[in-house]
Amino acid sequence: MRVFTRRPPLLVLLIALIGACASGTDPILLGLAGPLSETRGESMRLAAELAVQEINAQGGVRGRPLRLVARDDSAMAEVAVRVAEELAETPGLVAVIGHLTSTATLAAAPIYNRSRNPVLEISPSASSPAVTDAGAFTFRVCPDDGVHGARLAVWASDRARSVGVIYQNDDYGRGIRTTFVQSFTALGGIVRSQDPYVDDVAEFEPFLRRARGLGGVDAVLIAGTRFGAEGVLATLDSLGMSPVVFGGDGLVGLEQSTSVNSEGTYVSTAYLPDRSGGRNATFVASYRRAYGDRTPDHRGAGAYDIVHLLARAIEAVGPDRMALRAYLAGVGSTTPPFRGVTGSIAFDANGDVPDKEVVIGVIQDGRLVTMTDQ
Repeated sequence: MRVFTRRPPLLVLLIALIGACASGTDPILLGLAGPLSETRGESMRLAAELAVQEINAQGGVRGRPLRLVARDDSAMAEVAVRVAEELAETPGLVAVIGHLTSTATLAAAPIYNRSRNPVLEISPSASSPAVTDAGAFTFRVCPDDGVHGARLAVWASDRARSVGVIYQNDDYGRGIRTTFVQSFTALGGIVRSQDPYVDDVAEFEPFLRRARGLGGVDAVLIAGTRFGAEGVLATLDSLGMSPVVFGGDGLVGLEQSTSVNSEGTYVSTAYLPDRSGGRNATFVASYRRAYGDRTPDHRGAGAYDIVHLLARAIEAVGPDRMALRAYLAGVGSTTPPFRGVTGSIAFDANGDVPDKEVVIGVIQDGRLVTMTDQ
């Protein structure tokens, strides 16, 4: 007896072939987490989207397009935890760009670092020293508050004898304040006052009056965001005080304020759009062309670098969470540093970038530009 093997219908073969092809061309998912409804989060989102568009226009990674899964964490710890839970459990998602703030990054870190199916968390701007110990799957591409505080202290010591410190009472504000005070006093400076504030405090007058009553200050450090800085600047004007005003990279965006005169305010940051180099010039031009002549900030530039770094990593080892973590841990040691628009990215054993430097920018004519006398 002859035995005949029944061949599958042509339609079944076609469906199987299409399914096999689809599995190799499905998008590779990257999470994006930050306060996306705020200006600082929007900068991050726009730059990440630009990077994804560039990569996909070149054929994607391993023949597969990248796709962002964006979630707004409102820069709040409790929301960041919920966002992290969702992203960590998203099938096909290999890494998270974010979170943007230190508070959200630290709150989300235990989720991303848990032993069951961990996932990379790479922040463009979370600068709290505590991020160093947040877990093996938590990385960042920005300097920490110690670098900012020390740089600001050296810069201020050449221009001021006495300083008043006003700091936002969160991980970021406390980090800048602590490192600045330690470095500035070690250099012989005098810190007249140190006053914390929270987001819903709109009255800075008592802090500034107290600093003036303690002997006056040559300069005021604002360790917070642009919104706190707007309140401080407005109060200084009303009191007729004119100290030098300076702060960390949380003040980036203050140059866009229409409510106060921010001219002459100094800001430390790891990135400014007038940074030298052809790669950055191309990025800035592309960003402005895509978004109506807007200018990227350090948050956007960091997110842009992270997307391109992840693309390089996926190309090398594939879209596997564990393999990607191992690859990133070797960037700058077992593999060359990544040359991004923010400079060279090389990670240490804690996922930090210890060689990243900060520069001092100054607001001139409504733009934050690199200060020439550093």
